[in-house]
Amino acid sequence: MYLERKWQGRWINAGMTMGTPTDTVPSAPYLRKTFVCTTKPKKASVFLCGLGWHVLYVNGRKADDRVLAPAVTQFDKHVSFIEYDVTKLLRKGKNAVTVLLGNGLFNCRVPKWSFDKAPWRDFPKLLCDIVADGKTIAKSDAGWKVHDSPVTFNEFRNGQYYDARLEVPGFADPGLDDSDWKAAALCMPPGGRPIRETMPPCKVMQSYGPVGKRFVTCWETTYDFGTNLTGWCRIRVKGKAGAAVRVLYSEQIDPLSWHINRQEIAPYNNFGQFQTDEYILKGDPKGEEYEPSFAYHGFRYAQVWIYGEAELLDIRAQFVHTAFAEAGKFESSDAMLNTLQRNTQQSYRSNFTGIPTDCPHREKNGWTGDAAIAAETGLWNYDMAESYAHFVQIVADTQRPNGQLPGIAPTGGWGYNWGSGPAWDNILFEYPYQVYLFRGDSSLIERYYDNFRLYLEYCGTREEDDGLLDFGLGDWCHWDRAAITPVEVTSSGYYYQNVLRTAFFADLLGKAEDAADCRKLADKIRRSFLRKFAHADGTFADRSLTATAAALYFGLVEERKAEKSVRALVKQVREQEHKANFGILGAKYIPRVLAEYGYADDAFEIITQKEFPGWGWQVEHGATSLWEEWNGKNSRNHIMYGDISAWMYQYAGGLRPMQETPGFRTMVIQPCFVKQLQWVKMSHMSPYGKIRIEWKRTGKRLECKFEIPKGCEADIVLPGKTVRNAEGSFKLQVSSYK
Repeated sequence: MYLERKWQGRWINAGMTMGTPTDTVPSAPYLRKTFVCTTKPKKASVFLCGLGWHVLYVNGRKADDRVLAPAVTQFDKHVSFIEYDVTKLLRKGKNAVTVLLGNGLFNCRVPKWSFDKAPWRDFPKLLCDIVADGKTIAKSDAGWKVHDSPVTFNEFRNGQYYDARLEVPGFADPGLDDSDWKAAALCMPPGGRPIRETMPPCKVMQSYGPVGKRFVTCWETTYDFGTNLTGWCRIRVKGKAGAAVRVLYSEQIDPLSWHINRQEIAPYNNFGQFQTDEYILKGDPKGEEYEPSFAYHGFRYAQVWIYGEAELLDIRAQFVHTAFAEAGKFESSDAMLNTLQRNTQQSYRSNFTGIPTDCPHREKNGWTGDAAIAAETGLWNYDMAESYAHFVQIVADTQRPNGQLPGIAPTGGWGYNWGSGPAWDNILFEYPYQVYLFRGDSSLIERYYDNFRLYLEYCGTREEDDGLLDFGLGDWCHWDRAAITPVEVTSSGYYYQNVLRTAFFADLLGKAEDAADCRKLADKIRRSFLRKFAHADGTFADRSLTATAAALYFGLVEERKAEKSVRALVKQVREQEHKANFGILGAKYIPRVLAEYGYADDAFEIITQKEFPGWGWQVEHGATSLWEEWNGKNSRNHIMYGDISAWMYQYAGGLRPMQETPGFRTMVIQPCFVKQLQWVKMSHMSPYGKIRIEWKRTGKRLECKFEIPKGCEADIVLPGKTVRNAEGSFKLQVSSYK
């Protein structure tokens, strides 16, 4: 797996070595190599690992349209290399390859979260082989040349500065006279073993023009792009050499003055301007265009400052995220539900630039809890299998020898002593399980089985006397911090779930003894949970919505007593007027449990109601993405409340994957005909083809249309009618029970 290719090249850099962490941020270097092809290659590839991020040019042209490459990894364990097909770019005779290297997370100097002390940290470096028709014709070595680029500063959380006066005309052309360029230096490798990057790359996926602007001062203008997004601004400017354009990014503005508001993110940066790009003009009378290469931002607003004689001719927001293919669509008759679907997709995409993150501005961290909660939403909407595989590798690479996991992945060493725990560590199990369920692919289960066992072993060392777990984060971001469900409830719930999942994984892999041991442990956890937390009225623990829903969601409640607990939950939900009286874990459990037990109308009311706290309240206050806090106080682009999109597909649409026949080879279709909805249309691309479900109300009838891929079967459960082993495309009508 690891040694999938034998490298001829050696690690090289611009000649600087970081013995100890430093605040120095030198210019991004160009590293250049010329070579000769005796014939026009029939097949040519550049194999490149350029850290932290790189841009590859071949004979004066950018190799492809990817950005922020490669995706981050736990660099001291694995580093990603990319195979570029350059067949069309190489030619007979002299050729040139030039790599521009940026810092990325590989060389992050901001001390927050300890990435400045990461074990891999060093100045940018690369490893490269150039192969034509099966033969290595050039490789990274001390024969490469080095020169400073116009990128005078680039930092992961700050931004990028570019001085166009320092451009090197023809820097990537074969005919450039590079005799005055310095020699590259052999350097120490980053520590991680090179593995091929197989996930889709990050790209500019959409471009937005401003929907509004205001002149704040004579040299300062604020632009509104109408939606919260991840990426940067592309600008076109004209003016004198030495004039500068500075772009400051923000999610919020003062509604009166239109000054950007960055108070929420300011404490997270200790060096220089946060979320800021700068361009210094070279004075081209035809105008100049610029967008950064080594920094991305989270923003809706951009404040542009002009220094000197220059004018901004155009500005566009470039939406950057992993270029995963669309896998699903959902729409309904309810405008609020449709808006929440769009907002969830916007936050999901915004928080997947190579890896799943918590927010695209303040942190850009791979918080594992956020990723786990949104795992199903991702798979319903997009083809995420390869991207999830990439992140599971990072998570496994962070696992300590005793099985412990951090709350963020990758990590420079932070997150083991705070920020993790079973609800967050669940990502190790969640991605492999959901990829198996949605795609029928067991490779992640096979690859990381030992990691699952090691983690459960670690949990065993943290058990209370009764087998329950009382550590980690819990129902995070509840609007009332004093009302958060006890951590022991949610942590023990995830422990129980993942012990049972490991039993299932063991059965898949023919490990009967492991499976038996896990089921024995699960039974112990369940008995202890019920003994400690169950109340006679059907509620659990502190009687919060999250506590009771958690017991039902994880299957901890005895079947004969489940209905009593559901009724207690529904009673509380209605008494609280369908307010979102929970945090990020309850936001997943409660709507699902309600729909699962026949109370989808109540789940719908929670999701769409417009009072505080709730998703609808955010929409009423201008949200174009999901917020971190119910009140919008902090980040306005988080995905951790994003399971509602998965709820739409699974309950309003009714499509249920089956563990016994994964990948939708066989499936159950059982729509919840929510009384507030007049119609629903959804589709999902399974490994076997597209599944379509439509239903609408016509008087007292429900008209349903289904399309099942060839070779697949569905059990369709409707009011008063069940169709077994359905195939192909067909229509059904039933009486509405609403």
